Amino acid sequence: MPKNAHAALVLIHGSGQEKRMLNLAKDLAKQGIAVLTYDKRGVGESGGQYRGPEVGTNNIDSANLQLLALDAAAAGSFMIKHLSTKQIPLGLMGFSQAGWIIPIAAQKLNAIKFMIIFSGPVVNTLEQLRFQFYTNGNNKFWDSHSQTDALLHIKNDTDRYNFTPTEPRDALSTLKIKGLWIFGSKDIQIPVELSKAKINALKAEGRLFEYIEFPELGHNTSSSAEPMNKAIEWIRIQTTNKNRPKTKNRNN
Repeated sequence: MPKNAHAALVLIHGSGQEKRMLNLAKDLAKQGIAVLTYDKRGVGESGGQYRGPEVGTNNIDSANLQLLALDAAAAGSFMIKHLSTKQIPLGLMGFSQAGWIIPIAAQKLNAIKFMIIFSGPVVNTLEQLRFQFYTNGNNKFWDSHSQTDALLHIKNDTDRYNFTPTEPRDALSTLKIKGLWIFGSKDIQIPVELSKAKINALKAEGRLFEYIEFPELGHNTSSSAEPMNKAIEWIRIQTTNKNRPKTKNRNN
């Protein structure tokens, strides 16, 4: 909690057994951002049950994503109680799998004013799996495949799993908050082009969303300095402009 915070964030995990992100929280606090970070459900000191392929369960079924979104919303409610003033805007920042969790959490907690998602999918969970099975972890995938190849595969591939997909549009289309996605063009975990197209469609409907793309980066955009600096700059612009006092007309 910095002395003069201009914004506040709750950090939301990606997939995997992730603990609280203390180093990132400290770096953000140095930039005037109050941060709440916590151990993921079933990990570290948190109770509950972790779900993921490492333990033989599906961590992107709708029930688990809804549960993780409830955790994120609860963390947001907790954060609000500890802010020195209610004028500090509260946002959610997350990574990868958080692309599905954050919109649901923001829908559940009206106090959320903005969101930032690093390498998060804007496609549904089954579309995501089709793409991920197609790239198969091959870091040189884009050397021999085109975006057209990927889009056709996502559209036509047979699903390997049978579960009701989570469609991020369902929550995103209801949100009136500002949102920023940060992508790496060489991502082989999420389909960036299709995600961008879906953001553009939501923008055309009046949603306050935008994205930044880094051509030389892959999925781990949050681990590079420039994307994180862009995110911090974006937060500062959104929050300081909003809270800046209006200049009175001297002639009144």
